[in-house]
Amino acid sequence: MRILYLLFPLLLLLAHSAAGSSLEPRDKKQCERENGYCGFLNCKFPFVIKGKCSRFFYCCKNLWG
Repeated sequence: MRILYLLFPLLLLLAHSAAGSSLEPRDKKQCERENGYCGFLNCKFPFVIKGKCSRFFYCCKNLWG
């Protein structure tokens, strides 16, 4: 029973870090690996923003797939 007060915060910490993970691309390599490209501030029509490549570049992926 003494270990429960240590186990509970550990479980909360693990749940908190898992909730923050995202499947969006976070860099240029990951964006290109997922068939996207990095566009400056916006994307052309058939593409939508799906993540970030860097500060001003966004990962653009095709709207239809």
